[in-house]
Amino acid sequence: MKILNYLETRPASRYDEFDPNQDGNKNTKFADLIIDGRSLYQMLRKHDMVPSLGWGSEEHQRNMIDYFLLNKQHEYLYFRYPMLVCPWCGDEECGFISVYIQRENDIIIWQDFKVEPSAKSINIGPFYFKWDNYKRVINDTFRTAGIQ
Repeated sequence: MKILNYLETRPASRYDEFDPNQDGNKNTKFADLIIDGRSLYQMLRKHDMVPSLGWGSEEHQRNMIDYFLLNKQHEYLYFRYPMLVCPWCGDEECGFISVYIQRENDIIIWQDFKVEPSAKSINIGPFYFKWDNYKRVINDTFRTAGIQ
């Protein structure tokens, strides 16, 4: 049997208030995804990208939520979705970390994380979430950092 993971979210930012690296850099605020008490952003921080949920325009945020809830397929990634993106603009052309998302009955599976566009695999996951928990958490990311 697969071990179920617990997903939650919390507002976060790229730099804490005392981090000297924030000078001259964009301190993007976003919805951090917390898996079993561990920050996905912190787990993947070395890639200098931020979660794609909770920030950007209203249209962008709704689009990301639709992707993660599998209401909409990505136009060229199909069942892969941009999990972490450029902290400056969120544009996929700057590079991003993608994840393969699938649903099996009431379980959502995140697996096969890759740095794009090189498709280099990242040794993390898979993660299994109950649909009810997952759907609530993903919907709750809307407006985490406001609308930009």
